Amino acid sequence: MNRPVPVPLPRPLSVAELDLAAPDGPVLSFRPAPGGPEVEGGDVYALVRLRGRPAATVVGTVPDGEDPADVLAALARERLTRPALLSDAERFAERFAESREEGGAGAPPRPSVVVATRERPGQLARALDSLLDQDHPDFEVVVVDNAPRTEDTRDLVVRKYADRVRYVREDVPGLAAAHNAGLAAVRSDVVAFTDDDVIADPHWLTALTEPFADDPGLGCVTGLILPARLATPAQVLLESHGGFAKGFAPRLYDPARPPADEPLFPFTAGSFGSGANMAFRTDALRRAGGFDPATGTGTAAKGGDDLYAFVAVLSAGFRLRYTSRALVWHHHRDTWQDLRNQAYGYGAGLTAYLTATLVRRPRLLPALLARLPRGLAHARTMTAQRGEAGGGVPGEHGAHHHPWPRSLSRLERRGMLYGPIGYAKARLRKAGPR
Repeated sequence: MNRPVPVPLPRPLSVAELDLAAPDGPVLSFRPAPGGPEVEGGDVYALVRLRGRPAATVVGTVPDGEDPADVLAALARERLTRPALLSDAERFAERFAESREEGGAGAPPRPSVVVATRERPGQLARALDSLLDQDHPDFEVVVVDNAPRTEDTRDLVVRKYADRVRYVREDVPGLAAAHNAGLAAVRSDVVAFTDDDVIADPHWLTALTEPFADDPGLGCVTGLILPARLATPAQVLLESHGGFAKGFAPRLYDPARPPADEPLFPFTAGSFGSGANMAFRTDALRRAGGFDPATGTGTAAKGGDDLYAFVAVLSAGFRLRYTSRALVWHHHRDTWQDLRNQAYGYGAGLTAYLTATLVRRPRLLPALLARLPRGLAHARTMTAQRGEAGGGVPGEHGAHHHPWPRSLSRLERRGMLYGPIGYAKARLRKAGPR
C-alpha cells in the first residue's frame, strides 16, 4: 500500500534589511526588520535597498560564524546584476538622478491616515508609533474603532495619543463600514489606509502621497507589503505563495490604456495592491461611492472591500499607481488555522467583490463578459505555471520552494463558491434595520 510522503514543513526565517550603495556596491547598513531580533545565522529573508529605496528580496542561509551582511550582500549583488534584471537596476539608478520619477517632484499633499481596528490595542499601539514617526511634513492619523466590545481602544488613544491621533467610533461591524467612517471624518485631499498589524517604514507616507502631486488624474496609489516575521510554517507558506507583495517595479494602471498582460483588467484588482497599504484622492473615492459596506472582514462576505474600491475608482476614470517605495511591514497571522481561514476568506472576498461590482455597477457586465474568454485562458496558463509546487518568496530566489497544500487550494475554491452568497447575506443584514 502506497502511503503519501509527508511534506516537510518550512523552517522559520529571520527577516532583515540590507542597504547597498549600488547594485554591485558596498553595504551601507544591515539590520533586523523593525522590532525583530538580531540576525545571527540560519535562513534569512532580506529586503535589499539601494540607497534606502526597496529594490528586491533575497533568501539565503548564513553558516555559523559568517557575517550575515556579507553573505546576503553577495546574493543581492548577484541578483541585482543578473542580465534579466539589469533594466531594474538601471531604473533605480535613474530614480536617484531624477527625482521626478514616480511623481516625486511636487511636494506631497497633506493626507489623513485611517487605521481601522477592533479590540487589538497592543498591535494598534505598535502601528501608531510607526505612523507618528513618518518623515511626511504634515498629516493626521484617525483611528476608527469598529464595533467595540470594550473601551480598550478608546482608552489607549485618549491616554497615549491624545493630541496626535483622532478617535472615531463606528458601531456597524465590518472593515468597509469602518473605512467609510474614516472617509467621512477626514477633510484632507488624500486619505491613506493601513491596518493595525503593520509597522510603517518612516518614508511610507511621503512615498505613498507624492504621486498625487503631479498627476491630477491619479485616483489611487498602492505600495509594497513585506512580512515582519517569518517565524512559523504558516507565515512562511503565505509569503512563499505571494503574500501581499506586488513586486518592485513601478506600475501605472490607466483605464484609457488597459495593460496587455491583464486580459481581465480592471477586474484583476488583486494585482493592484492590498488594503493594508493604499491611498486615494479623497474626492475620487467619494465620487466612486466609497467602500461597499457589505464587503470586507467582519461581514459575511469575508473580504474584498479594498478590491472593490480599486475597481470603483478605475471605473470612474481615474488612474492607479503602484510604487514599492511606499513600504509597510505586515505581521502575518501565525497559526495553521489562521492560514486556513485566510485561504477561504481570500476566495470568498474575490468573488464577493466581483459580485458587489456587478450589482452596484451593472453597466460593467458587458465589459466583463467580453474579457472573460481571454481572461480564463490567461488564468489557466498562470495556474499551470504555478503548479502544485508553488514558488519561492517574492523575487524568485529559487532557494525556498514549499508545496502549497491542496487542502488550502480546495478551501480557496470553496470560498470562491461562497463569496456571492456571503455578499448577499451581508447586503440583507445591512438592509435589515432600514
